[in-house]
Amino acid sequence: LQKIGLQLKATLENITKLLPVGKDFRWYLKLKCGNCGEVSQKWQYLRLMDTVPLKGGRGSATMVQKCKLCSRENSIDILSHTIKPYNAEDSEKFKTIVEFECRGLEPVDFQPQVMADREESEPRLYGILQEPWNDSRVKSRNEKLKQES
Repeated sequence: LQKIGLQLKATLENITKLLPVGKDFRWYLKLKCGNCGEVSQKWQYLRLMDTVPLKGGRGSATMVQKCKLCSRENSIDILSHTIKPYNAEDSEKFKTIVEFECRGLEPVDFQPQVMADREESEPRLYGILQEPWNDSRVKSRNEKLKQES
């Protein structure tokens, strides 16, 4: 049993906070088997709303997975009480935004997908934050959405 914290560092401009929303929020991870070291090739997601029973009635976890290489059954659980928003005052600093309880699985990569609250009265924005995100991208996306409506 191991607890692993996921830390985020971002530059927030005109954004008040980044946060996961709801029990159906998807934490996209690549996971490594603690027994043989096999790393998942595809992104896998965990959601608070998902619960899978463990073998032998030993409780439940967010995800239970059998390793394709060594056939070991591993599990990982989101610790809901550890989920924290990344606020404007955290900008440019590392902050733990969630912790996972790991039994044989270890997160090795994270694909950020969050909801952002803006300083202005514009709507909340959802997206993947893999590349620099600035107002010009946001405005052009909003204009495109208005044109399609």
